Amino acid sequence: MTWTVAPEPFDSPDAALLRRDYYAEVAGRYWGRPATAEEIEDGLTDDGAALLTAPTGDFVVGRSGGRAAACAGLVLVAADTAEVTRVYVRPEFRGTGGGGLLLAALEERARALGAALLRLDTRHDLVEARGLYAKHGFREVPAFNRGPYAEHWFAKEVAPRAGAFPV
Repeated sequence: MTWTVAPEPFDSPDAALLRRDYYAEVAGRYWGRPATAEEIEDGLTDDGAALLTAPTGDFVVGRSGGRAAACAGLVLVAADTAEVTRVYVRPEFRGTGGGGLLLAALEERARALGAALLRLDTRHDLVEARGLYAKHGFREVPAFNRGPYAEHWFAKEVAPRAGAFPV
């Protein structure tokens, strides 16, 4: 299957379903049971997704064989720093290269926004995500926030695109 990754509004039908699947998985893994529809809806309400649009960020959707299979977001937290968020690959597409393509697309989007540093936090139980980040050049760094679900922090320097200015 061929992967494509492109910017897409976070609330498009495919993106909204991917975000819902992402939240269902991370919440379910955290609680050790499937998340209920109500819990998923509560989690998505006022979740900050509106920041995943210019000028504060971006959102990309990955498709494998034309099917919406993955997503990831980017939020500018400073003029030269962007935070990676909501990285998700549907289970049936994991191990096929989509995660790396998502991260590469976010790097390019970050450069376009003038960011020189990408950072993220994740949980201890999200082993696959931690492996993906390490494989693609993110290094564990000291904590840069105190989020309730932040247990591991990663960062990666990216050279800003020539002539790029913070939006």
